[in-house]
Amino acid sequence: MRGNMKAYQEMSREELQTLRELLTAEYEDAKKKGLKLDMSRGKPAVAQLDMGNDFLDALNTDSPLKAQDGVDVRNYGDMDGIPEAKKLMGDIMGVPAENVVVCGNASLTIMYDTVSRSVTHGVLGSTPWCKLDKVKFLCPAPGYDRHFAITQHFGIEMITVPMTPQGPDMDMVEKLTAEDDSIKGIWCVPKYSNPQGYTYSEETVRRFANLKPAAQDFRIYWDNAYAVHDLYEDRRDELAEILSLCAEAGNPDMVYEFCSTSKISYAGSGISAVAASKANLDEIRKSMKIQTIGHDKVNQLRHVRYFRDINGIREHMKKHAAWMRPKFDAVLKVLDEELSGLGIGEWTRPNGGYFISFEAMDGCAKAIVAKCKEAGMVLTGAGATYPYGEDPKDSNIRIAPSFPTPEEMTKAAALFVLCVKLVSVEKLLEEKK
Repeated sequence: MRGNMKAYQEMSREELQTLRELLTAEYEDAKKKGLKLDMSRGKPAVAQLDMGNDFLDALNTDSPLKAQDGVDVRNYGDMDGIPEAKKLMGDIMGVPAENVVVCGNASLTIMYDTVSRSVTHGVLGSTPWCKLDKVKFLCPAPGYDRHFAITQHFGIEMITVPMTPQGPDMDMVEKLTAEDDSIKGIWCVPKYSNPQGYTYSEETVRRFANLKPAAQDFRIYWDNAYAVHDLYEDRRDELAEILSLCAEAGNPDMVYEFCSTSKISYAGSGISAVAASKANLDEIRKSMKIQTIGHDKVNQLRHVRYFRDINGIREHMKKHAAWMRPKFDAVLKVLDEELSGLGIGEWTRPNGGYFISFEAMDGCAKAIVAKCKEAGMVLTGAGATYPYGEDPKDSNIRIAPSFPTPEEMTKAAALFVLCVKLVSVEKLLEEKK
């Protein structure tokens, strides 16, 4: 039901009461449909996984199983990753292969290990964080809940930094890092950020590269998860390359960059990589030699044989975009048609990535998510996009369109806007008492 074009805030109490009755009846009907929709995480759909099933045929019993440097991928050796995999992952991030170490199936593991190593052993000779009275991280928010979970797990204090369409509030980042030497890092998803889909502007990236942190062991955790996840060929976002900019600014060691093929090949069986300066990578290698005998080079070779190079990656990602785009378009169409002009929500229109971010009226997000769940649709928990799971405005909701079909997404979006309308009306009626 589109309802009145008038903004809800302009309605009288009587108009709102009438509208609530209509919306409540519609919601009760929706609950009877027995919907089972899951938009809780950015999982690739089965069809996306299927489109790469011939990936499994890239290696077989007749395949030569040596890397280009002659190392047998079934055996020990190439702790950094095979050379061709280093180049492939470097090309995804836009950095030289010499600045890359290829690891296991998930970049989240590398991020966890990097924080853990800093806690127990310090960063390039600095005092281990476990011996310090206080350690803090800056957390642009809305942001990625798993980033926040890592720092919270290690007892690191998290400071929320507001996000803008150009990236984090850099005035705040520059001021806090310059003043407080207990601030040791910042989480970043610089391209198609989770959940808003923003890409950091070139000015923002340059300001990051030119930071003058009080802590010598301050690091930027640059999670370039969506480097090649464009939705539209005619409007792809471009991200400035931070490693070279940090080197130019005299801060070569200030950044760790992470990426993976988790949403390129298989979500659970991809390869991940970290890019950094030689000094940072040498320190990572010291731990790796103790931690592992080497990551899965067979899987690395499989990726290289299948994708060949960055052009192969880009062509494959066009297939993903063709599957994802209708889902994003379906959600945005319903939001535009049903909520525009009502004054009860705003939403992002990303050019890539996996999420749409919705801002409800203050104090409404938890109630909207609960209403959706009651009617058969699971969303990411309200507050998850903020440190400690606490959204100060209780307004942000992350929409993940990837897993359902386009048809299911249309149903899900319709149910979502219905819940937004009903909760907003109830909120306004409460305020007009």
